[in-house]
Formats: sequence, structure tokens, C-alpha cells
Amino acid sequence: MGPVLSLLFAATFWGIVWYPLRLLEDAGLSGPWLMAAGYSAAFITLALARWPGFQALEKRPALAALMALAAGWTNLGFVLAMLEGTVARVLILFYLSPLWSVLLGRVFLHEQFTRMTALTLVAGLAGALLMLWKPEAAAATLGWGDLVAVTAGFAFAVTNVLTRALEELGTRQKTLVSWAGVVLLSLTVALLEEPPPPLSWSTWAASAALGVFGFLAATLAVIHGVSHMPVRRSAVILLAEIPVGAVSAWWLAGETLSLREWAGGAMIVLAGLLAIRETE
Repeated sequence: MGPVLSLLFAATFWGIVWYPLRLLEDAGLSGPWLMAAGYSAAFITLALARWPGFQALEKRPALAALMALAAGWTNLGFVLAMLEGTVARVLILFYLSPLWSVLLGRVFLHEQFTRMTALTLVAGLAGALLMLWKPEAAAATLGWGDLVAVTAGFAFAVTNVLTRALEELGTRQKTLVSWAGVVLLSLTVALLEEPPPPLSWSTWAASAALGVFGFLAATLAVIHGVSHMPVRRSAVILLAEIPVGAVSAWWLAGETLSLREWAGGAMIVLAGLLAIRETE
């Protein structure tokens, strides 16, 4: 039960993390500053627990830097989309990532492209169009939150492909490289927007606590879960993030999706499941 509970914890955390994020934003901490503080705390905690060293980075530093950048936007973009858009819609559009993984795996890892792969892509893209379709505009339109969610999902797929390609690095090394990317990108965006906000120490401490007891704990939970069960099963369990997010957003913020959006979301989730089965 340990691995299953670990994954359910991670899925629940990512499904409800929007709420503390919005509370911290209401307290005056913008998304980029929030991420910089939270992931700095997570990075320092993991590094102090056991510093893995980075000698292996010398072999492919450019690829590691690209992974850090992709991971940075994955996490920063996800949070910005959560703060800007409808929670369930953001989560579903983010989960287009398995489709991008299929395409990127074909291009960069030379993985086989089958009829099931084609069906996966068609279902996922059709679902996205259905979700984004605006009858009054007679077209599919992307809001700012939608665009950030989709690009963050694409960055997540890039991160996954590069994680597989960088076989020289261990799990702890890859995690720290990814988190360094989150911190650096978040700091860059934050400083371009505004100087550090003059907030109380308790607000900064709350952001750091979210990083250590949230981001760090959820990451370790996923690593533990996926290391002790088949990929297909762990990926399906992690999809619990979507209903958790939808229910929590409905309960706490009164957010709902239309029947058309749910239908499109169901097609995206189906495509994700097909992609998971195809790539196992």
C-alpha cells in the first residue's frame, strides 16, 4: 500500500495546491516570487540532506541546462496557470503532456510511431479543440491561463524526454538540476516584474513551508511510487489529480466546467491513458 498511498498523496497535493497558492497571492506574494521562495527552500533542504555532486554534468552540460529550463517553465507555468485560470481546465490542458511526449519521443528518442500513437494524437487534439471551442466566436480560442497550461504541459514532456536521455545523472541529481531551473527562471521573471515585495516574515515562511512540506514531499512521493509499480498503474493513479482539483475548485471557489469542456477533457484523459499504455 505504501507506493499507492504515496502517489495518491502527490495527486491530492497537486490537485489542491491551487488553494494555498491563491492565499499566498492574496497576501501579496506573486506567482514568480512564491515559486522562487518555495523551490529555493525545497532545493536547500534536499541538497543539505545529501549532496550528490554533479561530476556527470560535464558530459552533457547543454542538455542538462535545457532540462533545467524546461523543468523551470513546467513548474512556474503550472502555478501561473493555476493562479490565472479555472483549476480543472488548467489540469486537463496540462495533461496534454503525454501527447507531446509521444511526438518528442519519436523525434529525439526514435521511438516507434504506430496506429495506436496516431489514434492517441487525434483523440487528444480533438479533445483540446472541444475544450477550447467558443460557440459564440465560432472558433477555438486560447485564454492566457489556457496558453500557459498547454505550454507548461509541453515543457513537462520535454523535461521527461530529457530526463530519460540524461542517463548519466541519478534521480537526486536530476531533481536538483530541475529545481535549480525553477528557482532561476522564477527569480528572473519575478525581478523583471517587481522587486521583492515588503511582506511579513510569516508570508515568506509560509511559502518556504509549502516548498519543503509540499513541493519536496510530493516529488519524493512520486519518485517512491513510480519506483515500486508499473508505469501504467502509477500514471493512472496520478490522474486522480484532475477530479481532486475539480472537486476542490468547485467546493472552495465555485468553479465549474461546461458539459462540452468535460467531454473534451474526457477525450484528453483517454488519449493520455492510450499514450501511457503505448509507451510502457
